Amino acid sequence: MKTFKLTVSVLAITAVVATTASARDAIRIVGSSTVFPYAQAVAEQFANITGAPSPVVESTGTGGGMKIFCEGIGENTADIAGASRAMKASEYELCQLNGVTDITEALIGFDGLSIAVSRANDFAWDLKLSEIYQALAAQVPVDGEWVDNPYTAWDQINPGLPAVEILAYGPPPTSGTRDAFVELAMHAGCEELEYVQNGAFDVNWLLENCSRMRTDGPFVEAGENDNLIVRRLEADPNAVGIFGYSFLFENLDRLKAVSIEGVVPNASTIADKSYPVSRPLFFYVKNAHRGVIPNLDEFLEEYMSNDALEQGGYLSERGLVSLADDLLMKLQDAVLSGMNMEPKP
Repeated sequence: MKTFKLTVSVLAITAVVATTASARDAIRIVGSSTVFPYAQAVAEQFANITGAPSPVVESTGTGGGMKIFCEGIGENTADIAGASRAMKASEYELCQLNGVTDITEALIGFDGLSIAVSRANDFAWDLKLSEIYQALAAQVPVDGEWVDNPYTAWDQINPGLPAVEILAYGPPPTSGTRDAFVELAMHAGCEELEYVQNGAFDVNWLLENCSRMRTDGPFVEAGENDNLIVRRLEADPNAVGIFGYSFLFENLDRLKAVSIEGVVPNASTIADKSYPVSRPLFFYVKNAHRGVIPNLDEFLEEYMSNDALEQGGYLSERGLVSLADDLLMKLQDAVLSGMNMEPKP
């Protein structure tokens, strides 16, 4: 392991902590509800092995976590942010403005955005991206016109689908899962539509017209609590839920996956990208807090351990799709050495 060098910002936070009555003794982690179970698993393992206080892990959503993470440095601010998408340029700028200038970015593995139903639903669900778009988008093409979405049942989109009400529970706008779903499922599904292909629309048109989820009832924002979605799916077997594969993986006794374009999400299909709605998962750490916040360096060592991250490790047992060996080694070196991330364009 490489020795981490103290920087001006580290010295600054040391001064801040030294002036307080008592520095906190627990690491603080915020961010993505998808990354939450992985961070929580590492926190529990770290506490069990070392006897140190277990890090406090908060599920705030990726967007909310970035705001908290970028508030500044010091013991009253978060140390790590989990994210189900890469940090945005605007978030990077906010961090820089608030003195969070030295950040390590860690791509820890991959996840699939899953659509799931209750196991009480006996239909063999398989959706095209275009059908997902037509069910959930604010506007769709009908008879050659771009109009507010009129569809209320799945069979109105495809007669081969069930004649049941469209009802989907999904993430709010603050969630990285929502951002990824819009980009990977909604935009891709919109592009598949004959109306869009024939219109030869540019990227700006796509972003303006294909990004909005409908607000008239069939799509329901369920907040950052994926457990709430599970309860709602069990209460209504015809409803579908949208969340990360890791959460589906943990609830396979209660839920089953909806195939997309004929492919079921699992570790293999997500890793080889044959599952069309796959994404990387990240965490970000303030390097100014290393060597200052108690146990932070040791916690990062556990997070980067082979026991946690390699295929067959305890995070893959919870649904994380592991990095290839060469990428894992680069990740471990970057995080343990405190490599500063490149500015976001």
